[in-house]
Amino acid sequence: MQILVVGGTGFVGTALVRELCARDHAVTVLSRTAEAEPSDDVRAVDGDVTDYESIEGAFAGQDAVVNLVALSPLFTPPGGNEMHERVHLDGTRHVVEAAAAHGVDKLVQMSALGADPEGPTAYLRAKGNAERVVRASTLDWVLVRPSVVFGDGGEFVDFTKLLTTPYVTGLPGGGRTCFQPLWVGDLAPMLADAVEDDAHVGGVYELGGPEVLTLADVTKLVYRADGRAVRVLPVPMALAKVGLTLGALLPGFPMGSDQYRSLRLDNTVDENDVRALGREPSDLRTLDSYLTGD
Repeated sequence: MQILVVGGTGFVGTALVRELCARDHAVTVLSRTAEAEPSDDVRAVDGDVTDYESIEGAFAGQDAVVNLVALSPLFTPPGGNEMHERVHLDGTRHVVEAAAAHGVDKLVQMSALGADPEGPTAYLRAKGNAERVVRASTLDWVLVRPSVVFGDGGEFVDFTKLLTTPYVTGLPGGGRTCFQPLWVGDLAPMLADAVEDDAHVGGVYELGGPEVLTLADVTKLVYRADGRAVRVLPVPMALAKVGLTLGALLPGFPMGSDQYRSLRLDNTVDENDVRALGREPSDLRTLDSYLTGD
């Protein structure tokens, strides 16, 4: 197949492109600064999803497109929270429009757990509205909603270290927010399956890793892997709200009130749809295994 990966030089995109090439697909990588691993099967194209004219030509001759472009929910984007709408919503509109214009058969859209047009954060609202655009299109579509994704080049572990300190650290609400971390090496093959198998068309897949961990659990695992212990002290959520809201007023401060609201939401699945993509949760890599190199 001829497959266009939008955002193909990012964390998830790099892993997916490698997987698609291993399956003998011809891959075009579209990103703002096109850089791809040297391969006869990979072509790199410059383009910005917020600018339709810059991406439209890359869709010519493609059989399927995977849209991975995303801003991080862990930090306030440069330009403010309105960038979520520009990148996630307007960018998805442009991807759908270009795909339809060039007769692309299938779109696999990476969304997020909790995506909802009425959601509590700008990120989740933009992701939810982007899903509406995909569902309303004439394309054969697949929606994939992963929990937090970890692996080499990912930000989840580094974010945990940024938010905490070794030995003794405070965490909002004592770090009770729950996650279901999914290894990028497990996610990429499932995304590739969603592209290849028409049985997944019209499916919405919520994907999580093999275990549910609190933020406190994650913090302890991260520092234990570095050979350091950590004791978690609870920070009242009301105090965290004030701190992040006021911090957002400071130039260069990376978080704000949206991040506080995110910490009030668990990032877990009710039913793990990895089974629908041919995997058992118990077969997936744990965060601890990744951190310790097992």
